[in-house]
Amino acid sequence: MPTEPPDPAAIAMTRLALHGAAELLLAGPQHRTHGTIRLRIVPGGFATVAGPEVRVDGREVVAGDRRAALAGTTYAAAGAEVGIEAGAPVGVYHEGSGAAPGEHVDADPAVAGYLADCFATGDAALRRLAPELTPVLWPEHFDVGVTVDEVNYGVSLGDSAVPEPYAYVGPWQPRAGEFWNVPFGAARLLRELGDTDGVAAFFAQGREYAARDPLAS
Repeated sequence: MPTEPPDPAAIAMTRLALHGAAELLLAGPQHRTHGTIRLRIVPGGFATVAGPEVRVDGREVVAGDRRAALAGTTYAAAGAEVGIEAGAPVGVYHEGSGAAPGEHVDADPAVAGYLADCFATGDAALRRLAPELTPVLWPEHFDVGVTVDEVNYGVSLGDSAVPEPYAYVGPWQPRAGEFWNVPFGAARLLRELGDTDGVAAFFAQGREYAARDPLAS
């Protein structure tokens, strides 16, 4: 994973494009068929865990031998190219990308590759933290994570508060102490942690501090 992220504006544009694809082209169709919104990290991007078998590879959506670029088109048109009816999960959550099927989508290929690497790094680190668990990519917040002993661990590609990819540790009950630097717990930029070893070490440290630090008053 590169230590220096792309331009924040390019990250935001491509992250939104991929987030919309995760909701409209993967989680929505899967939920309508199998009742689950869970997604998983795969080489090059992310994929459904049940049918229809769809994945995002770089900036392309792939279903079987059919591919469509997530650039210069709409979610509905890209979905139609691969035989998917675009639409977000209904009645499952109230947050999300806000993307609509008819919305224009444009993902940068280099940034999409960088973000896929970030997710892969997070997935690998989470598997070290909890080998017995399978990391889940949640489409509403577009982050990959696991929960261990009422503490959430994961990697986000960025949001309105932190505009680039970061790793986080979020206890269900807030803790007091220097380790905890954001309202929901602790967060560190991926470019500062460096690689899978760095992210895994951060998660391990978070697990230690969550176990020993007192609850916030």
